[in-house]
Amino acid sequence: MRKRQLAMKLAAVSAASAAIAAAAAAAPGASAAVKSARSGSVTLKLVAADYGTGPANTSKKYWQGIATAFHKANPSINVQVTVIPWTNFDSEVQTMVQNHNYPDVTEGDYFQAYAQQHLLYTAKQVLSNPKSLLPVFAKQGSYNGQQYGMPFTTSSRTLFYNKKLFAKAGIKAAPTTWASVKADAAKITKLGKIGFGLPLGSEEAQAESLLWFLGDGGNYTNAAGKWTINSPQNVTAFNFLKSMVSAGVTEPNPGTVDRTPLWEKFAAGDVGMINGSPALIPIIQQAKVLKASQWASVPIAGKKGPLRDTLGVCDNVAAFNANHHQAQIKKFLDFVYQNKYQLQFDREYDLLPATVSAANALKSDPTFGSFIKALPHAVQYPSSTSWAQVKTDIQNTIGTAVTGSPASVLNQLQQQANQLG
Repeated sequence: MRKRQLAMKLAAVSAASAAIAAAAAAAPGASAAVKSARSGSVTLKLVAADYGTGPANTSKKYWQGIATAFHKANPSINVQVTVIPWTNFDSEVQTMVQNHNYPDVTEGDYFQAYAQQHLLYTAKQVLSNPKSLLPVFAKQGSYNGQQYGMPFTTSSRTLFYNKKLFAKAGIKAAPTTWASVKADAAKITKLGKIGFGLPLGSEEAQAESLLWFLGDGGNYTNAAGKWTINSPQNVTAFNFLKSMVSAGVTEPNPGTVDRTPLWEKFAAGDVGMINGSPALIPIIQQAKVLKASQWASVPIAGKKGPLRDTLGVCDNVAAFNANHHQAQIKKFLDFVYQNKYQLQFDREYDLLPATVSAANALKSDPTFGSFIKALPHAVQYPSSTSWAQVKTDIQNTIGTAVTGSPASVLNQLQQQANQLG
């Protein structure tokens, strides 16, 4: 969701995980865990990604508060909290597992390879009511028909626009089609601003690309899960983006521009429109340039009209089985998924909940309401175990399509994805 530039390569993870799965039962940590469980005193190791912007709101404070409250209610179970920056999360968890320093619970990105190698409990084994999770995201957490990834926080995308710049440019309403996006962006560019912010750099090019693919009915895969990166719809989308870049209504060379710096430019009043998530809101608020009445978010414009479906992403909880703490993990996760903690997290980090009840509680919220309404129609990234590597290839390459040949770049990415399976 946030910066995930160091996603694990499946081949390396699978090889490492295969060896780990074979040795898990005999691992020193596993036998110690069994002994600890029998003694009645257990320490759960929680490893979570940091969603904070600094020491003042680091995610460690959030999780430590839960750990303290949980221990008070369950004196025989301690929770040791470790928080890792997003940029390092996947690689550091991988290292822990390779070294047999197994976490009990992780909250962050990527779990498929661990599920593939039988290192995880299923959701049913460690959560009393898995059906309490938003169905559209719970499905994404499945591998071979079993749910292993449990969504903890979610996000959806909308089109943010600067109402102040729109008024200066004489634009009366937010765009609903690609043609109107391009026309409005041209008017804003004449004011000396960036008409449309197009972040196709390595930070989150896969997200921006998918939003445009969806605009013409495209996607990364078809209903059968086969890669469709070079589909006619996707090529059409990037041909349109290339026309925007050629017309000078975006920033120069979008393939070198990351999402966060461009969001900051929007917050500074220098960009007319940009696709964004709730994570953009605190950036706008911190910049103190745009008042709440001077920006808005609406459904993303598609080729022929506003999108009903939009990108929705979630970060998952995964429960490792090597330490044999199933009962204690179940108690902890039932505690963690209470509404009050879901809503606390969302308000602290401007993200969306993952449970049905917490989402319902935010439907009328003036800040989150429009994003909550988009969640039931969320389109997610592929659940393929090769997605981590495909995503990395997209992040590093797809931005060149708007200055080169869209068809050639997408064909290359398609071939690479096919080779990975």
